[in-house]
Amino acid sequence: MRAVDLFAGAGGFSTGAQMAGVEVVWAANHWPVAVETHAANHPQAIHVCQDLHQADWSQVPKHDILLASPCCQGHSKARGKAANNPQHDASRSTAWAVVDALEYHRPEFGVVENVPEFLDWSLFPAWKIALELLGYSLAPHIIDAADHGVPQHRERMFIVLARSKSPMGLQLPKRDHVPASAVLDFECGNWSPINKPGRAAATLRRVANGRKAFGERFIAPYYKSGSGLTGRSVARPIGTITTKDRWAIVNGDRMRMVSKDEYRAFMGFPSTYALPARKDTAVHLLGNAVCPPAVRDVLTAIKEAA
Repeated sequence: MRAVDLFAGAGGFSTGAQMAGVEVVWAANHWPVAVETHAANHPQAIHVCQDLHQADWSQVPKHDILLASPCCQGHSKARGKAANNPQHDASRSTAWAVVDALEYHRPEFGVVENVPEFLDWSLFPAWKIALELLGYSLAPHIIDAADHGVPQHRERMFIVLARSKSPMGLQLPKRDHVPASAVLDFECGNWSPINKPGRAAATLRRVANGRKAFGERFIAPYYKSGSGLTGRSVARPIGTITTKDRWAIVNGDRMRMVSKDEYRAFMGFPSTYALPARKDTAVHLLGNAVCPPAVRDVLTAIKEAA
């Protein structure tokens, strides 16, 4: 089975496809850094750096399945969804590139990933009708990456598109949850004393509350609120990884930020997956990515049902 990857980003969709035995032959993104990262890890694919509204779909190789992760910022509760916000309206419009691509090539299957709020988009009914007019049935699946062996609770919507009269509802495996402790290295990293000059009062309160709830080792959001005022136990998956470096580890009387390698593992990427040297750039890419193990299970189920 051959696939193309729209809005490929860091390559989570492509990596998951590879895990499922699907060959990714073409990948595109508008951000040069994302394209460079994807190409470094998936050199077999043709890479294009462009706005997909301007894509020439005749130049895209034939494929059996289209993978697409249109911009989610205009739908996400974390970023706001108000209409008439030019940035968010432009973000939401990226979903129409999926229709354009499917209209030209008519592959047998497609998988579109986004936040669950995508289904609440005011133009979702029109988008759905457009795909149905092309012969596709739509089957939304709300999936938590933690149920697929990813050490992170990350709930996303995967719409399975099939050229069939009936929607393709998938029977997905539910794997054991992997705790954050399986990823975190308490012996390495740049630790600093918790009680040091300049430490924010909110951080100190969160650490004190976390110690009462979880003991001497736990994880907590370092900026803003995140997981409330106590943080999270390392015996459960971490909370959702975002595009900002915001998760801290508390270990006794010291703390540090989660490392780039740990973020990669929390997203379910292989340890050999190449990322940009700058941590903030790598975290931005990872926070926008799809978790490969979840993709693996979705595509494996599609192959088995086909």
